[in-house]
Amino acid sequence: MAHHDIHLYTAATMNGYKPVIFLEEAGVPYDLTFVNFANQEQKSPDYVKLNPNAKIPTIYDRSEDRAIFESGAILWHLANKYGQFLPEDPVARSEVMQWMFFQVGHVGPMMGQAMYFQRIAAPNGHEEPFSIDRYIDESRRLLEVLNTRLEGRDFIVEEYSIADMMIYPWARAYVWAKVPIDDLDHLKSWFERIDARPAVQQALTIPKSVPAFWGQGDESEFLKENAARFAGDVKTS
Repeated sequence: MAHHDIHLYTAATMNGYKPVIFLEEAGVPYDLTFVNFANQEQKSPDYVKLNPNAKIPTIYDRSEDRAIFESGAILWHLANKYGQFLPEDPVARSEVMQWMFFQVGHVGPMMGQAMYFQRIAAPNGHEEPFSIDRYIDESRRLLEVLNTRLEGRDFIVEEYSIADMMIYPWARAYVWAKVPIDDLDHLKSWFERIDARPAVQQALTIPKSVPAFWGQGDESEFLKENAARFAGDVKTS
């Protein structure tokens, strides 16, 4: 059986959707392995050989015989490899990288903690009101930064790029993080533009659709499933 150049290992998380969005948008064929957290597959010896941090996503590029981990590094590699969604102009390329680092250094960690304390810790009996308020407030501030950036722009940097693909799954999950965006009109318009892209909507079903992340459908059943899946991550003194 023939294999494609790119083998993607991922799961249905905000980070996990990023490379799927690129591959679907670029029309690049790929092999897919769903990493099951419930079975701790991300910690298996074979997987850790590919990703020493035991997280997702990871790709294995057969044409180069090497694995690449960390979502930002993966998208940068894919954009360069396939010559898509990354501007040629060096200043614009630098801006794309800056906003990618903005996501991995700020948006992801802050919104991730807002989600953790509300969607995992609290349902498992470990409520931290100070932490919840702290991470919601900081997530809101970061979304305000994005809203300002998007004033008069269709996308984060000139044309649609990997910067948008990096930020979108996290920012778009504002409902799951319980971060209000009622008055952030530029951000909402950006969501609408990316929501309208068929490849993005397809990507958000791979490897599994989670409508609750995007404020769609009944979240109650998924909330229970999600809290139970990560119950082991809740540590109390």
